[in-house]
Amino acid sequence: MKSKMFPASLLLALSLLIGLSGSGAWAQATIGAGPGYHDPRSPFKPLQERDGVLSWSVLSAVTTKAEKNRLLPTFPAQVLALDKQKVKVQGFMMPLEPGDKQSHFLLSSVPTSCSFCVPAGPEGLVEVRTKQPVRYTLEPVVVEGVFAVLTDDPYGMFYRVVDGQGLKR
Repeated sequence: MKSKMFPASLLLALSLLIGLSGSGAWAQATIGAGPGYHDPRSPFKPLQERDGVLSWSVLSAVTTKAEKNRLLPTFPAQVLALDKQKVKVQGFMMPLEPGDKQSHFLLSSVPTSCSFCVPAGPEGLVEVRTKQPVRYTLEPVVVEGVFAVLTDDPYGMFYRVVDGQGLKR
């Protein structure tokens, strides 16, 4: 029986995100960062909005509320309507497994510029599980699959795509 445990790399990425968010460093590092932000030092171009592809500006409209010493997401109706729907989402791959083909990875709204840095907050990340592995690239990828809006994920994720497949850009 295959374990449903998250790989250590996902736990590390999420713990870094949570640890930095509590220290204020995350907020300082991401001032101005978001779906429309582009660091001029980055060799990557920002993602262009595409017809038929879920917009990061929609996903980033989430707010959070403190409840029992935790931050829980509060999603707008437009995001909640996406739950269990087939969607296309584009972003930059953040591998969670070794190898040049990935079946489980994070998709980020902004490019990864450091292998030890989490490039976005939970509103800018989508956990992806694909049926067939997707070749890792530094260029944006588009995946299609069933979208899940996560209201109380133990790892702090807000979004997940399952039964996904990589699409030609």
